[in-house]
Amino acid sequence: MTLLKKHLALLGFLMAAATAAPAFAQQVIRLSTTTSTENSGLLQYLLPKFEAKTNSKVNVISVGTGKALELAKNGDVDVTLVHARASEDKFVAEGHGVNRHDVMYNDFIIVGPENDPAGIKGSKDVLGAMKKIVDSKSKFISRGDNSGTDQMEKGYWKQVGSQPQGPAYVSAGLGMGEVLNMAAELRAYTLTDRATYIAYRAKTGLQIAVEGDPKMFNPYGIIAVNPQKHKEANYKGAMQLVEWITSPEGQGLIGSFKVEGQQVFFPSYKGEK
Repeated sequence: MTLLKKHLALLGFLMAAATAAPAFAQQVIRLSTTTSTENSGLLQYLLPKFEAKTNSKVNVISVGTGKALELAKNGDVDVTLVHARASEDKFVAEGHGVNRHDVMYNDFIIVGPENDPAGIKGSKDVLGAMKKIVDSKSKFISRGDNSGTDQMEKGYWKQVGSQPQGPAYVSAGLGMGEVLNMAAELRAYTLTDRATYIAYRAKTGLQIAVEGDPKMFNPYGIIAVNPQKHKEANYKGAMQLVEWITSPEGQGLIGSFKVEGQQVFFPSYKGEK
């Protein structure tokens, strides 16, 4: 082959590669989600499998549910995975999101120091236990960040009719893992999702005080950002993630994820619209 032919052959190869590259370019999907899905290790377990299957890169922003929905509302992400059903329904009703689906559930628990100053250990009555925390003037650490956990906690205090006052109540404005560490340091109670608690249990030494009340049910939903409001949103990628995480494969992986040998999320998708 002559030198000219070699150059032409090389040029043809490079042109073909350049033309083909966009078809195989990795897409980016922006996901806002709660600290519980990040702190528990669930996303690190799930997303690499989705990314490999779809040639995608999922950029995760892990914050409280309120902030996660705000990011979606502003078009700063393509899809959101959160756990505050009333806020999710409002988000969709206002036209910010579409195609909401149930993904999974776990539960909230109240955890606290081993000496249990409020005398609530073993209770299955979350409102009664929180009333005892108030009456005993025991210290309580609140997320204070408008997360799903924070919204649930505030709803409980409203039903109780009172909440800890003064130094007995600390509004941290932090994620769940940091709040658990703070509760351990201050020998205080806090409301947490079970998954994050288990991930931090050995580090904090906090004990489960209240569990098993139906009021502590904690469902998660996934919502695509409305492409009619945000033209730049990667709606196709968002729906790929929505469809995958609610598929038998995604649901099966959620069910098989464990922390310290314990299942912490339970798949809940049943094909609703």
